[in-house]
Amino acid sequence: MRRYIIVLLFLVTWGTANAFAANRWFKSAMLRLPADTDTTKTTKKRSASVGISYGSDASFFGRSNQIKFPFYTVDAIYNTKSGVFVYASLWKVLNSIPQIDETDLGIGYSYKLSKKFKGSISYTKFLFDNNTQILKSASSNDINFNNSYNWKILKTAVTMDYLFGKSDDFFITLGNSHYFESNFGVFDDKDYLTFTPAVNIIFGTQNFVQRFSRDHDFFGNTPPVPGGYLPPLVLPDEDDYRNANRNFNVLNYSFKLPVAYNRPHYTLEASYKYSMPVNVQGYLTTKNQSFFNLTFYYVFY
Repeated sequence: MRRYIIVLLFLVTWGTANAFAANRWFKSAMLRLPADTDTTKTTKKRSASVGISYGSDASFFGRSNQIKFPFYTVDAIYNTKSGVFVYASLWKVLNSIPQIDETDLGIGYSYKLSKKFKGSISYTKFLFDNNTQILKSASSNDINFNNSYNWKILKTAVTMDYLFGKSDDFFITLGNSHYFESNFGVFDDKDYLTFTPAVNIIFGTQNFVQRFSRDHDFFGNTPPVPGGYLPPLVLPDEDDYRNANRNFNVLNYSFKLPVAYNRPHYTLEASYKYSMPVNVQGYLTTKNQSFFNLTFYYVFY
């Protein structure tokens, strides 16, 4: 009886979720193959994965707009036995003008130094449509360096990102999570549920806000495009924003609760994230927000 109650709760969550997901989450999930867990001998496998995600609102390093931008992504990643992986993502913001708002292409390398310590380094190229409203359109490149250590009670991750393009920014994300796995099958002995609650803190600069504001004429006298952004009551001082955005500050605190149904080749995950932005610059959202995500991916190996 207990297992069916848990399944019912999961399906209710799954059915009502309309969530935020990014290619980084998909890439991270695809690197956690069954043969690369903390309880098995390390054996790298060649694999290919495809996934689709739906998000309730677009967010970029703890920043989001006054107007919500629900979206969906289609993602693919190929892992080699050596640890090298390549990946691609297509982003579509709902009700936007472009047919495809963003295309991401990337390459990286994953490694495992011990049973408890592992990481990856990757480079991603962002390609945006000229009419896209995505916040990160001010940056066209990302170098990502991620390392994690499993203490058993908690898994601690430190992620560093250097973004460059129209604007340059540096971010550090500190996260702690714990992985729970059901000790019973849901429908048979080949499936299981996982829960991975996590808390994260993001530090960084905000030059991308400056560039995004300039590209969308927040510093000019013309009103924003219809259905886009709310006009400011007082025009901002660009020099003040420029100086503030260069500072390296805490940007965001968040709590996330993913719940996933897993089978040997595919996973269906719904998650809730509560985000608390701080030190917000420009005309971005300053209030705490909830994000929901729904993701399905299939692994070929």
